[in-house]
Amino acid sequence: MYALSPLSVDRIEGMTYFEFFTLPRHLHVDTAALEKQFYVLSRKLHPDRFAAKTPAEQEAALAQSSLLNDAYRTLKDPILRTQYLLTLEGVELEEQSKAATEAARASGTAKKQIVPPELLEEVFELNMQLQEMRAAKQMGEDEPELRRDLLTAKDAFDAKMVETQAELETLWSSWDGAVDSGNSAAQTAARDAMVTLLNKRSYLRNLVRDVNEALE
Repeated sequence: MYALSPLSVDRIEGMTYFEFFTLPRHLHVDTAALEKQFYVLSRKLHPDRFAAKTPAEQEAALAQSSLLNDAYRTLKDPILRTQYLLTLEGVELEEQSKAATEAARASGTAKKQIVPPELLEEVFELNMQLQEMRAAKQMGEDEPELRRDLLTAKDAFDAKMVETQAELETLWSSWDGAVDSGNSAAQTAARDAMVTLLNKRSYLRNLVRDVNEALE
C-alpha cells in the first residue's frame, strides 16, 4: 500500500495514477482493495492533520489529496482506466482529440468520428430513419412504424455495446499478461485493438444517444 510521505510538489505532479497507488499498469484492478486504500489515504491527507505544518507541507498534502481523488475516480472505472492507460502509452482516442473538439466547436458542428467499417450499412440506414423521424416531428406527425424501427436499431446497438465490453475485457487480460511477461509486441497488439474497440464503443454510444433524442 502507498504510504504517505513528504513528497515534493514536483514529485507528486510527475506521478502516474498507477504509481500513486503503487499498482502495476494493469487493466484488471481489485476495486474493493482500491477503495479501501483510497479511504485510508483520505484520512491521512485530511487538512486538519496539516494545520500546524509548514506551508510547503500543506501545499504538498493538498497536491497529494488532489492526485488521490483524480487517481481513484479514474482507476475505479474500467473504461476511464483503459483510456488513461492508453494516454500514458501516447494514444489519443477520437473522442479525446482536442484538435477535433476545438474545430467542431469553432464551426458549430458536431465532432465527426470515423464510422467503424462493419457498421457502415447500419449507420446509413439509421441516419435515413433519423432524418425521417425528425421531419415527422417537425410536422407534428406520429410515425409508429418508424418508431418501432428505431427502437429495434437501438436494441441492436445496445447489444453491440455489450459485445464490445466483452471483447475489451478479453484484451485487458491480454494486456496484463503481456506487461507481466515483458512482451512488447503483445502489448502493442493489445493496445491497438483496444483503441479500435474504444472508438467503436464511443461511436455506438453516440448512435444510441441520437436515437433516444429522436424518440423523445
